[in-house]
Amino acid sequence: MANNPNTRLLKFGIPVIAGIVILVVFWSSFTVTIPSGHAGLMFHTFGSGINTEEAPLGQGFHFKAPWNKVIQYEVRQQQRMEHLSVLSSNLLKIEMDLTVFFQPIYDKLGYLEVERSKEYQDKVIVPAMRSVAREVIAKYLPEEINTTKREQIQNEITSALAAKFEDNYVQLNDVLLRNIKLPPKLEEAIERKLQQEQESLEYEFRIEKARKEAERKRIEATGIRDFQDIVSDGVTDDLLKWKGIEATQALAESENAKVIVIGSGEDGLPIILGGN
Repeated sequence: MANNPNTRLLKFGIPVIAGIVILVVFWSSFTVTIPSGHAGLMFHTFGSGINTEEAPLGQGFHFKAPWNKVIQYEVRQQQRMEHLSVLSSNLLKIEMDLTVFFQPIYDKLGYLEVERSKEYQDKVIVPAMRSVAREVIAKYLPEEINTTKREQIQNEITSALAAKFEDNYVQLNDVLLRNIKLPPKLEEAIERKLQQEQESLEYEFRIEKARKEAERKRIEATGIRDFQDIVSDGVTDDLLKWKGIEATQALAESENAKVIVIGSGEDGLPIILGGN
């Protein structure tokens, strides 16, 4: 009876099976898998809780004590968009969309959990966006916000938000300022002003073009007059006679048929008759 194979199987098999069942049931208590783009913080239930100096658990498979918990954080870039109503320097309401791109600072994840928790977007990101946008926009006139000073305003918001985020263990990656809407009457006034400025620039361009054309004609006329003065001063009766003799000689030597009357022309120059 003692050597019965079935008895030995039951004696050793039952504990093994029980151990496997227990291991399967409690496997999740001993392990944790961190997905891509996330990190984990170990919460020591019977210890100090979150150790802010302890490095976060990276993505992948990890063992842990069954009584400890792992708090997971998304550490890749995220974005948050808020529609804001803010006041300009002359107390006019401006509507705008502010979008920020951010991510937790990896080696400060423990501090973020202890001081701000996983709800840090609602506790840090959104309040900072609202307060900074109001502070910066309040320094500018409405017509500056959507035209000449837009890039400057966006840079100021970015700089102020980056400082606030860093103080709260968050890294700011980028800021977008979009869909700025001014009061309708103000938009119409700005459009009229811009149109008038454009018309003024066009008028000045036409005047300048006409002035340059007049200057060009004056210079051209001066050149023609100077040329005529030089030519008239240099042309004498003797020069004209000499040129006439040269022309007569050239014609006489040509193969064309002609009749030359010597001394019958004005000032004694030959007269050339005929020719094909």
